[in-house]
Amino acid sequence: MNTERFQGQDLLRVGKGDSFLLLAPEHGGRLVRWVHRGEDILYWPDDADWTRVAKVRGGNPLLFPFIGRHFVDGEAGKWRDAQDVVRDMPQHGFARDLPFATKAVTDDAVTLVLTASAATQESYPFAFTFDVTYRLDDSGMEAVLRVTNHGDTPLPWYAGHHFYFRLPHTIRSTSRLDLPAALRVRQTADGALTPPEPGQTRYALDDARLQDTFHVLQTRDNDSTLVMPRTDGPPRTIRLSLAAASPWHAITTWTEGAASDFYCVEPWTGLPNAIGHGQGLHWLRPGDAVEARCALAVE
Repeated sequence: MNTERFQGQDLLRVGKGDSFLLLAPEHGGRLVRWVHRGEDILYWPDDADWTRVAKVRGGNPLLFPFIGRHFVDGEAGKWRDAQDVVRDMPQHGFARDLPFATKAVTDDAVTLVLTASAATQESYPFAFTFDVTYRLDDSGMEAVLRVTNHGDTPLPWYAGHHFYFRLPHTIRSTSRLDLPAALRVRQTADGALTPPEPGQTRYALDDARLQDTFHVLQTRDNDSTLVMPRTDGPPRTIRLSLAAASPWHAITTWTEGAASDFYCVEPWTGLPNAIGHGQGLHWLRPGDAVEARCALAVE
């Protein structure tokens, strides 16, 4: 395996020349850098705290087994299982806090694997494998999430990506996001969902309606495009194509603040607290596996 020293860390490098990935398997399988033809596509802070990588705003954290915040009787960080047992679950699940194993590394692809262990049993008592495959190609990258149920009971899950795309805050108002047909939904303070409202298919990135919003997909045509102006040529575009046969449920949009030099466009297979309200909750039968495929093309 090839490694590269970055911010004092030895990271896994996949790719050749000026198109490559840098990944931190031991830190939640985090994709730290994605460079396409010499250009950083993802944001990563210069002062990242490597003692708490799960809290770093950057790269692509992997969200599993559940996404977002969960509540039981108004208390955050909890979920109730099918046997009525209340269990702890951190925001966005535990995957981003745990080490992944590395397998199937080639010149242009890698698969990172998280397997059930003592660290997952108390909060999520299921026998599972969760893996992500990143594969580079001429147009950009494909990211595939895969969940396998090795146990003898159905397994609840809804996973997702949290792409932090590099975008200077000074061009946010002149950048745009084109979305497929979707309904806008948000999460309330107690974990419930707001009533759905019709969404637009085009937004400027300074539109307040995008902030912390779930765009629940209404069509099999699930392409989204982020368009950012350049000073020296045509706009840069990043197109996210979600495979129609995959269990994608929503695209979430978010940024941290007015001066944040990133914007998050996040393909999710469910909504926060779906284990309670059911919107985007998936049950995987014993012995089965399922994939969610996302292709990202850069122009």
